Amino acid sequence: MRRLLLIPCLLLAVLWSTPGFAQARAQLGALCTTDATPADQMIDACTKIITLKVFSGEKLATIYFWRAVGWNKKGNYPQVITDATEALRLKPNTAVYNLRGSAYYDKGEYDIAIADFNDALRMGPPSGIIYHNRGNAYRGKGDYAKAIADYDAAIKADPRSAFSYQNRGASKQALGDLDGALADINEAVRIDPSLPQPLIRRAVIWRAKGDIARAIADTTEAIRLANAKAPVNIMTPPGSVLISAYTQRGLAYEAKGDAARAKEDYATVLKGIASDAGSKANQATAKVRLALLKEADAAPRKTAAAPAAESSPAPAPPAAATAAPAAPAARVQAAATGRRVALVIGNGAYAHVKALPNPPNDARAIAKSLRDIGFTVSEGLDLDRDAMQRTIHDFLREATRSQIAVVYYAGHGVQVDGRNYLVPVDIEFKAGARMTDAMVDMDTIMAGLDDQIRTNILILDACRNNPMAPQVASTGPSRGIEAGSGLAAPATLGSGSTLGAGTLIAFATAPGQVALDGEGANSPFSAALSRHVGTPGLEVQQMLTRVRAEVVAATKGKQVPWSNSSLLGEVYLAEQ
Repeated sequence: MRRLLLIPCLLLAVLWSTPGFAQARAQLGALCTTDATPADQMIDACTKIITLKVFSGEKLATIYFWRAVGWNKKGNYPQVITDATEALRLKPNTAVYNLRGSAYYDKGEYDIAIADFNDALRMGPPSGIIYHNRGNAYRGKGDYAKAIADYDAAIKADPRSAFSYQNRGASKQALGDLDGALADINEAVRIDPSLPQPLIRRAVIWRAKGDIARAIADTTEAIRLANAKAPVNIMTPPGSVLISAYTQRGLAYEAKGDAARAKEDYATVLKGIASDAGSKANQATAKVRLALLKEADAAPRKTAAAPAAESSPAPAPPAAATAAPAAPAARVQAAATGRRVALVIGNGAYAHVKALPNPPNDARAIAKSLRDIGFTVSEGLDLDRDAMQRTIHDFLREATRSQIAVVYYAGHGVQVDGRNYLVPVDIEFKAGARMTDAMVDMDTIMAGLDDQIRTNILILDACRNNPMAPQVASTGPSRGIEAGSGLAAPATLGSGSTLGAGTLIAFATAPGQVALDGEGANSPFSAALSRHVGTPGLEVQQMLTRVRAEVVAATKGKQVPWSNSSLLGEVYLAEQ
């Protein structure tokens, strides 16, 4: 969905005028500097030219640029960045900034990508393609207003830019303007009917509107087009189009209730090679969805061992959770069925690490508050790993048909190597065993909820410490197992395929700090949360602000709740 800004014309003049290079120029020069050259041959030819050491300065920068193009064809973005950086050191160039910025975008490093696109625009002349690419990076960050402004500039520069219409439509869809999104994407299809990408994006809108048949038809045609002809745009990550198309068709089949075809599509997604952030996010989603569908086909399982695990239907809700009518994002909520589900887990009866008295109390209080405002709640208390996995997987299957999904967890929670884990009550660290195998990966929940038509709210009243050495377990009344670094901010939030209704993750405490278990029946965080979560007419982020202020006051500044959000508008759990 990105395009190369330009191919410098310097190289032809440079190579052909260099003494002593006449013999190799017809071979190495052509292979290094031709778009159609296969990636490996391009890289090899450029490397040989560099090895000859006949160029320096601006001339050598051009060779590094072309080799970076070769790496880009292979989806090797670290190498793209390395060669582009060397080219920029030798001679700053608009095309090189654009290429490196696109590589950072594909890695999911949006702020750095935007900085490179800014430099390209400053160097000039202004280019619609660079505005388009910067719009992609703003969209990846969830800054949809800036993304739309950049796509507007790109369309003004090139009214036949199908990708700019497509991505402007994606941004409008993210903001809840489904009709505006559909108009833009239909225009992209009209401009170039041979492109599969607009059809994939349109399928997301059909699914948001509940038109599953059209979603399946569009993704099926996109798969046909992508198989018939590989993307001609060298800036399109290898394999990304088919990975996206099969993922979206799998989600549509699953929404239709056709589990067999959904499983086939998810399995196909996992066979692809993902090089960019979006494709990796799609594969993570496909992996979890496939596992959930296979579990559903398995023989009936034993009931979860935890006696407190239950699923209670909600009473008739007083009002659906909706966004403020004045906000464009209101149409995100209105487009779905209104079904709201929640998963609530409280783990405190730990057998081998420090037990926590309050998480079960916290979970009961939050579950009641959510039921009171119309959520269907799946509740589990003091779950071992098997019961915890089953409860989570059952919930993720149910969440596919929801408009808003809330996940609340109280208990021990840790970070290991940048990934977040929830800790079941039977956790036991043994010599020679992989610690992470005994816990529940938070990324699994994130991937299972990853969709472009649902609002997800995850609330973790867990310690932000790392149990790398259980022998130094905290002796105080805290939800920490070991002093150390806090939970990691989720890498997938607001990136990859999570570009739709939005996600909010709230933590009971700030990075590197300990969430207190509390001296009363509830933790300070959950006590405040249960008081405010059901407040009519209180927007969810305003609600968390009130919770934060109350926790800071109650703990005398020892605990400061923290949140990370890609929500697109105002979301209300309980309407006025």
